[in-house]
Amino acid sequence: MSKAIKAAKKLPPQQAITPAAAKGVRARKIASSEPVAPKKAPGKTKDPLAPQRVTAIIDALAKTYPNAVCALNHTNAWELTVATILSAQCTDVRVNMVTPALFHTYPTPAAMAHATPEELQPILSSLSFFRMKAKSLVGAAKVVTEEFGGEVPQTMEQMLRIPGAARKTSNVVLGSWYGIPSGVVVDTHVLRLSRRLELTTHDDAVKVERDLMQIIPQTEWINFSHRLIYHGRQVCEARKPKCVDCSLETLCNSGDKTWSSH
Repeated sequence: MSKAIKAAKKLPPQQAITPAAAKGVRARKIASSEPVAPKKAPGKTKDPLAPQRVTAIIDALAKTYPNAVCALNHTNAWELTVATILSAQCTDVRVNMVTPALFHTYPTPAAMAHATPEELQPILSSLSFFRMKAKSLVGAAKVVTEEFGGEVPQTMEQMLRIPGAARKTSNVVLGSWYGIPSGVVVDTHVLRLSRRLELTTHDDAVKVERDLMQIIPQTEWINFSHRLIYHGRQVCEARKPKCVDCSLETLCNSGDKTWSSH
């Protein structure tokens, strides 16, 4: 008998593979080769307006952006009023490029009040809606000069009498310059993040502000808006939020998250 035959006889007999066993083998192979699907963030928080959750959001923003301030360059209340009016539908960076020449040419409300919108337009031409904004600035300068003695007022009621100064502008000036928490500044970032964080269901700035004022302590109104704006610019972007770098990620269940830990 050959050595090959002798070796073959020493081998253990093959066990028959049943259909069920074969199915199990195939299932294990498929499972091991398929990638694991990432966790999907739930679309809703159980109680998004719970006081402890709102407090956690405020605290996380304070820890992340302790020194957040208004990004518009200014040296007085009038310059901040002008810069905020110009910032509508425009970035603060672009506004800061325009205002030095504007303030050099028209340093006071009285100086701007004597100008015409057409004279301001060349300086503002790189901004969106510059013709309309030039008209608003001249009108604002006249009201501040003629009705308020050249000083930007310190009440919401009086601020709203200034052309171009709606609630957003008024809140910015009263909060950032005078330190008066008259309301919550709601710009495009605050509106977007407030909805993502389920602090409001509205998309109208006035209604969003009303909702935020009901759940955010008044002592936090000024800083909260500054910090949320910073967060919107640096992390929680409109198209691709950087959720993996977000200090609010564990508190957020937005349906458009790009990454989730829970």
